[in-house]
Amino acid sequence: MSALFTPTTLRNLQLPNRIFISPMCQYSAERGEATAWHMIHLGGLALSGAAMLFIEATAVEPDGRITPGDLGLWDDATEAALRPVLAAIREYSDIAVTMQLAHAGRKASSHKPWDGGQLISVADGGWMTHAPSAIPHKPDETPPLALDVAGLIRVKEAFVASAKRAARLGIDGIEVHAAHGYLLHQFLSPIANQRTDEYGGSRENRMRFPLEIFDAVRAAFPADKPVGVRVSATDWVEGGWNIDDTIAFANELKKRGVDWIDVSSGGVSPLQKITLEPGYQLPFAKAVKEATGVNTIAVGLITDARHAEEIVASAQADFVAIARAALYDPRWPWHAAAELGAEVSAPPQYWRSQPREQKHLFGDVVSGQR
Repeated sequence: MSALFTPTTLRNLQLPNRIFISPMCQYSAERGEATAWHMIHLGGLALSGAAMLFIEATAVEPDGRITPGDLGLWDDATEAALRPVLAAIREYSDIAVTMQLAHAGRKASSHKPWDGGQLISVADGGWMTHAPSAIPHKPDETPPLALDVAGLIRVKEAFVASAKRAARLGIDGIEVHAAHGYLLHQFLSPIANQRTDEYGGSRENRMRFPLEIFDAVRAAFPADKPVGVRVSATDWVEGGWNIDDTIAFANELKKRGVDWIDVSSGGVSPLQKITLEPGYQLPFAKAVKEATGVNTIAVGLITDARHAEEIVASAQADFVAIARAALYDPRWPWHAAAELGAEVSAPPQYWRSQPREQKHLFGDVVSGQR
């Protein structure tokens, strides 16, 4: 039996395989509200045969958006806009739907990637950003506002409120975004966090606020549903956050009942130097898994089915999440199942699509016609 297609569970969530679709920002919301694009985009990926579909990074407050087009879940309007999207998915797919809750911190108020991705000034319609310290992401940018006690409370309450809204929407799981140079990663990294209070300085202090956010989200979300965390295992910059720090953070999360660690890297500094190759982040996922025993998700240029199979079969990670590969090939899990001799779920409208040489790809289905 294929390891990649071995069923498993996360709390009460039953998963038919180990393939996840990563959260991928679409920058196509209006005032934080999901649009027809989200119906098309998420609806298509929901038919992929993967076990879990992550909704893109979803801002917990307007100031936490990376761009003005980011998806949000901070009020009744943003909650209502997601409801029909989720209803359509539920009608035609049994895929688990998880939401990544996020705050961009000092990387907020940016143009969309296809518009250059640079900081939007307040004068040009942007907004003041917030961060652990008043240190800009790039030297020539306007410094963010350092979060004071009231600001920390506001952000925490925003994560809690979004988690409760996600529960009302019937979301199956939550991933707390503490990676890619966004707010919670900014607290973790000494590159962005130079506070002198209990939230800065030592590694223990720098972990404090992200752990408080996890605790608050975990308490606000149904106990029978999983909550995981995405991390950047290393900043790829000398003197920054590293894999030893990540393992220490993962161990603290383990004590708190985290259900997975989604192991990515980088994003907190433009000085990072990364050599990209298939599975380039896999050693970090393996290190976290071996040191902590926590479920791990491997990500990063994993595009080949046999590579994904090897990752799970050799216990380097428990799950494999694909991103751009799923955009390029929305039926990637189907093709992986065909290559690995496994079965995958598909809607009956598509049953007749399986090749003759893969007639059991969708199980024992009846796909004839008079």
